[in-house]
This record gives sequence, structure tokens and C-alpha cells, in this order.
Amino acid sequence: MFRHRLLFALGVTDLVIGSCLSISVPAHAQEATTTSNLKTQQSPKAAGAYKASTPARNGSEAETLIVTGTRSVNNRARDATSPVTVLSAATLQRSGQMNLADEITRVDPSITTQTMGNDTNSLTSSIRMRGLNPDEVLVLVDGKRRHTTANIVVDTGPQQGSTPVDLNMIPANAIDHIEILRDGAAALYGSDAIAGVVNIILKKKPQGIHLSTQTGANAYTGDGWNYQVGADGGLSWGHNGYLFLSGQVYHTDHMVVNTHDVRTIPGNAEYGGFNVPQNSNKVASTPEETRENLSIKFGQDLTKDIQGYGLITYAHRHAEGYQNYRLPSVAPTYAPNGFSPIETIEENDYAATLGLKGQNFFGFNWDLSTTYGADEDKLGNKNTINSSLLESTGASPRKVHASTSRLAQWTNNFDMRRQFRIANTVPVLLAFGAEHRLETYNLGAGEYASYAGGGTAAYAGLMPQNAGQWQRDVWAGYVDADFHLLPHWDLDFAGRFEHYTDVNNTENGKISTRYDITRRVALRATISNGFRAPTLAEEHYSALNLSPTGASAVLGADSAAARSLGASRLKPERSTNVEGGIIVEPIKGWHVSADVYQIDIRDRIFGSLAVNGAPALSGINEMGGTVPSSATISDVSANYFANVGSTRTQGLDIQSDYTFRFRTMGRLMLSMGLNLNRTRVNHINTDSFGNPFLNAQNKAYLESAAPRSKIILNAYWTVGKWDINVRQTRYGETVSLLSYQDQTPAGLTCGGQALQYSTTCFNQFKNTPLWTTDLQIGYHVTPMIHVSVGANNIFNVRPRKVPAWNNYLGAYPYDINAAGIGFAGGYYYGRVDATF
Repeated sequence: MFRHRLLFALGVTDLVIGSCLSISVPAHAQEATTTSNLKTQQSPKAAGAYKASTPARNGSEAETLIVTGTRSVNNRARDATSPVTVLSAATLQRSGQMNLADEITRVDPSITTQTMGNDTNSLTSSIRMRGLNPDEVLVLVDGKRRHTTANIVVDTGPQQGSTPVDLNMIPANAIDHIEILRDGAAALYGSDAIAGVVNIILKKKPQGIHLSTQTGANAYTGDGWNYQVGADGGLSWGHNGYLFLSGQVYHTDHMVVNTHDVRTIPGNAEYGGFNVPQNSNKVASTPEETRENLSIKFGQDLTKDIQGYGLITYAHRHAEGYQNYRLPSVAPTYAPNGFSPIETIEENDYAATLGLKGQNFFGFNWDLSTTYGADEDKLGNKNTINSSLLESTGASPRKVHASTSRLAQWTNNFDMRRQFRIANTVPVLLAFGAEHRLETYNLGAGEYASYAGGGTAAYAGLMPQNAGQWQRDVWAGYVDADFHLLPHWDLDFAGRFEHYTDVNNTENGKISTRYDITRRVALRATISNGFRAPTLAEEHYSALNLSPTGASAVLGADSAAARSLGASRLKPERSTNVEGGIIVEPIKGWHVSADVYQIDIRDRIFGSLAVNGAPALSGINEMGGTVPSSATISDVSANYFANVGSTRTQGLDIQSDYTFRFRTMGRLMLSMGLNLNRTRVNHINTDSFGNPFLNAQNKAYLESAAPRSKIILNAYWTVGKWDINVRQTRYGETVSLLSYQDQTPAGLTCGGQALQYSTTCFNQFKNTPLWTTDLQIGYHVTPMIHVSVGANNIFNVRPRKVPAWNNYLGAYPYDINAAGIGFAGGYYYGRVDATF
């Protein structure tokens, strides 16, 4: 059935291609996105140190060299054995977004973000590739593994348990281009490279100073105002040395959806009928955030054959997110008009890389590097109240320190690479290397008032029982051999062994091949197995969180409290990836690639099915937590991270590009990207008591919270001093099984149980496909100054609203677990760039 659907999709896409005359990414890296096109028929060049190419500005074909998914140093995206997309800095800038995660999501169809994050999840950025978890995407910076955030996603939902790389902690103006490998590459890079790899290549070319500023707001609501100011520049120093500095300052206000908290409607006796403003509950909103980013990249030749290099990045973030409004009855003396707690984060993120690389070491090129990166978070809760303290002592602080968390990685790599010929005929690239990584994870308790007696409203602090320090060592070795058996045939073998001191060993392999049938037609295929080790946070994190009507807890997977509910020790996820594609050039300059893929993942790590009622309360008590006596017992739940089951993801990627040159009328670059994907849970594991880890709702989080498809059509026209970019994006359907909430009429039952808060009966809700339109118009005031104005989602398209019965307190009008179109609506902005 799926094969027939793929064939149908291919036919539809061909129709779209024909209708649009071309589909594609702009033709050169400085101006656009480069897709994986036809491989040039040439002998492999001698291996040498990587040097970033200088993208042409005259519309000539891109010659940007890629370093992702290959150990070779002379490959272009069009030559890739596996599908690689190159996103230039100019392409990202034309997205109209200010954050790197949002920029990538705007221009790459395989990447999505969640509509809204709950609690502290909203304070950290994350991306999903091919509908899989953020932890299943590996992020590299200049080819080096990037450390992840310490802020774990706690709440139940599609991203529960993830501690992704926070892309927004990297200054966007430091980026030269981004290489996205849509292929499992664990045999090359190790853990996490199941869905794909995002390799962020930073600028290093000496140049003048580039200044930029952008500001905008959500035009249809009048809030969400933001601005960004940035500067970057490079210079030469020493012998073939370079120094490149980049910095940005960013701020955004809250964007709040207009909602109606049903508890605050005057005369509504069922909910108390409190006479307070209708929009008091601001939980459906984007966070307020202020961020400063800095990067310093440098390098210099130390001898004829040895170069030293380094990179330092630092970012600081302060962000605040609204939580559910608390009624005046909670603390009439302290907050007679009620209050909205605000969760805060004070975050410091930093990394440093030092390395040496050289050539002619017994014929080998080599690279020795060490990278240390860490993310430190201080979570707080302000405008809140600890009801238990208020009741027992008559006083409660309104602002508390809730917890600290720190996740660090120290990674050391040694890589060697050499090209030679077998029997003086077959070119071979041999690469091998070793890696050691030390990972540490620290959790610190909040102040006493943040957790005492059940904790502060909205976000209870971590208790001393939750605090701890954990670490592990990871040892790895790999070998990669690339054979050009024939001038038109490339065959690549890779293998990797890793030892984790807490989850034992993994062995991974990869076979890739590509055959150029003609100058205009090529085939490629890859089969590999991969893995993702459980993170230290997934193994050890525990916490208790209170809501207006109940409580939810995450128990440490290795704790006695979790074992009392059926937990067992976490195992690594293991995957099998199969991918095949065709690359064609029907006419000169029109490039089309189509790749089908299947990703089987066993023992996926995810939040277990929540246990409700008395067993959950018992587990929370064993953890050392306290649930207020006012909580509804049926609204008390606990879960933990577990290997919940196996999934199969199948899909199709299509990319294409063509450039029209109109002489005096300028140049028009057309592009199209399509991703189709479907995930199905094909096996559900059970806990130690024989109970399944997933129910229908949790299955839906894994299967259908990400869009079934995403299409991006882009047209970029430059003529004289003017440039215009138009982008059409179609987000496919998402499907969620929503719980029946407080507005569900009393007395309704399902299977003999009350429908309200049922854990077995859910409402299937579909976000139907939607199109959005983005427009940017730019003008070169002088050769050095460029001014642009634009609008993203110019027609203010928003997701469907959920039914009242599924709208918790009336304050959640949209499906917060969907990863399709956002709820913020239209955004209008202006931008100025100056280069000196």
C-alpha cells in the first residue's frame, strides 16, 4: 500500500514540476540552496586540507564543497552518494526569521518544530527531522559534535525526554552555510545520527564588517514585537591565518493568543464564575526572551604541513513563559485578583574547540582536536505562591529558584585520511579514527520554598531527592573506505564500534553506492544500521509538577520509585536505515533528485504510559514528593522514560531547482522541496508487570504529531538593485488523540469510565493541510547597504481550533502537540544590512 502511495506522490510531484516549469533551489551557495545534483565525471583529486570555496556571485553553478556524509574533501553536494542539501547564509537570511532553528524550518521541508512547548519546554528550541524525535538528529559545528541542552522536555507529548541541541545558541550571522544529510550516519558519527545530520559550517574567510538589524511584530495581534542586532567580520593574521568574530543581540516580547478561561466567565456557577478579565490566562503564548550570542573562529599555519585552529562560542539567555492562571480563591489575601505564574530560565551555553591538522604524515592527512561544551540552566518561578506554605505559615515567597541543571560533553577526536590506488587502477579513500567522549549531567535542588508541601504553583522546584551528579565515558573507533571501482561507480563502506560505560557496546555499519548511468542520470542507495544511546537525563531525571487540579511526576528510570511502577534499565535505540534515490538533469541546469527511505527503530526511548490514581500517588511519595490534598486523585499521574517499542518511518524526499536568466530582466531562481513521511508503531513493549508502555494517545504522539507532508515552493527574482523572494509552504495533516477536559459534560461515560480525564477514550483531532505565503522585497540603497521588508504568513493562516471539550480550561485553543503551522499568525518585519 505504501509503495502505491509513493508512486502516486511521485506522479503528483511530476505534475507540480511541470506546472511550475521548474522546481528548485537557487543555483549558487551564496544566493541559495544547493541540492544533490548530478555527479561530475572526474577522477578523485588528491586529498588535502578542507578549504571553503568562494561562492560565485554571478549566478554560476555552485561549487561549494561539502564535508558531511563523506570523508572526502573534494565532493560537492551534487556529487554526494547520500542526499545532502546545502543552505547558504543568504537563503537562511531570506527566511525572514531571527532564530536559526526557525530559519532552517522555514526553508527545509524535512525539518519541523512543535507548535507550542509546555512549561520549560517552551524556553528551548528544537528541531525534528523526518518526523522523528529531536534527539535523533545529530548536530555538528564545523564537523565537531555539538553538546546538547540541559533543559529536558518533561511534559507528556511527542518530544518527551528529549534534550536536543539548542540551535539558537549559535549566532546565525556566524554561519557560512549549513549541510543537511538526510541519511542515517551513525557508522560515521556515532550516536543520534538516525534521522539525519545537520552540520553548521561557520565563516572564516577574511572580509570587512557586516552589520545587520531586523525588527518586526505579529501584525494581526499587535504583540510579539522583536528585534535583533548583529555584527560579524573577519581579518587575516600571521601566516595564512584568519580570525572571524560574530555577535548578536536578540529580544522578543510575548505573543499571547486571545482566549477565554471558562472559570472566569461571570455567572458561570459550574466553574466559580469569577469576575476577572477574560484574557487572564495567557498560557497560549510564546515566551519573552533576551539572548546574546558570540563566536570566535581562528586558525593559522604553524609549519608548512601543520595548521592550528579553534572555535569559541558563548550565549546567554533569559526567557520567561506564562503558565495557567490561578483563581482568586487560591490565595485571596496574597492575590485577590488571581495570578499567572511565570517560569523563567537563566542560561549560559558555551563551547571551545582547539585542534591541529596536517598532511604528509606517512602519506596521511590528519586532524587532532578537543572540544568542550556545556549548557547551564537556572530555572525559576515568579509571580507564584506555595499554597502549603501559605496555609501553614501564613506567608509564601512570590519568586523562587526552582532548580539548576548542567550537561557537559568533552570530546577528543583523532582522524586520519589517505588516498591511493589499488593496482594503480582503482582510486581508494581510506579514513579511520578514534574518539573519546566524557559526558556529565548535574541536577541541583531548588530552594526549600520551591518544593515544600508540593511546591510552588505551576512549577515545583526539584527536591534534594531529585538532585545528583552522573557521568559516563564513551570510547569509539571507526574505519571508512571509499572505492571508485569504475569511473562512474562509487562504493563506500563504513564501520564504527562504540563502548559506553553505562549501556555497553554498539557496532554499526554502512554501505553506500552511486552509479552515474549517463551524464544526466544517476542512481544511489544506502543501507546502514545505527543507534541512539539513552541520554544521562533520560536515565536519571526526576521531578514533580503541579497543575491547578492535580499533579504529574517523572520518575528516574533507574530509581526504586520507577521500578515500583514497572520500569527497567534503559537500552540504546537501534535502527536500520534503507534509502534509494535517482538524480536527473532533464535539461542543462534543471536538477531533480528523489529519494525514498525507510527507518526502522527498535526500543525507542519515550515517556511510558502514565499511571494514574493511587499507584501514581504511591510512586510520588516514594520519590519523596507531596501532592496537595486538594488535588483530584484521578488527575494525579506518574511515568518514567522507557524503551516503549518499535517504529517504522517511511517517506520520500524530492528536491529540484532551475534558474531563468532574462538578460535585462534579471534572474529568476525557482525551487521546490517536498518531504512525505509516515511513522507507524509496529510493536509495543511491556513493563515488568506485563502492562503496555503505550496507549492510543501516546502512539499518536509518535505516529502523527508531525506533518504527513511538507512542501516548499520558492521563487527568488533579482533585477538591478531589486530582489523579491516569494515562498509558498504547505503543511500536511497532523492527527492527535486529545483528552477530554474540564468542559466535558459530567455523567458521560466511555467503556464504563467517566469520559472526562479518561485515559482510554480520546477524541481524534485532525489539523487539516494549510498553505502559508511569505514575501520579502529588498533594495540596494548603495552597493554596501541593503534594505528589505517582508511578511511571513502574510494572510495570517492559523491551525484549526480544538473542540471545547478538549480545550483545557478554555485556555488551549490549539493542538499544542502538533509540529505543523504555528499559532502566532502573520509576522511583518524590516531589515537593514550594511557591509564595509
